[in-house]
Amino acid sequence: MSAEDTRKVAELLKDQRFGFLTTTTPEGKLTSRPMTLQEVEFDGDLWFFAERGSHPVEHIRAAPQVNVGVGSGGTWVSLTGRASVVEDVAKKKELWNGGVEAWFPQGPEDTSVVLLRVEGDSAEYWDSPGGRLATAFSFVKAKATGERIDAGENEKVDL
Repeated sequence: MSAEDTRKVAELLKDQRFGFLTTTTPEGKLTSRPMTLQEVEFDGDLWFFAERGSHPVEHIRAAPQVNVGVGSGGTWVSLTGRASVVEDVAKKKELWNGGVEAWFPQGPEDTSVVLLRVEGDSAEYWDSPGGRLATAFSFVKAKATGERIDAGENEKVDL
């Protein structure tokens, strides 16, 4: 895995606001929920805020292997990794913003507010230059010519 691959994944994730965090329930079922991305670090780590007693926190404590899916326009990323619950007040303050406060009015120092850190192991991304319009055009062209759609770049990356 090269630093260039990691940079590409971080670049695709950096402007994303939301991700679907998939965890495993105690019964072994996969479940996903939208979460607001707080920070994307260059090394493949993602950060989210959560309530201490919430399902995602309970699931991660029991089974830390997770997936985060993001996508908009012509870019999609599926990142797998290990999640952990972080109770670092300084990190909570660093990431705190008005959007977080709307969900957690109790503030960053309250012990009911925790961070979820996802350390990325690997990612797969699809990047269609030009976004939705270019993807739609490629689809129409493929239908007209009978050739496979040019959906852009698709890579699997170890982080």
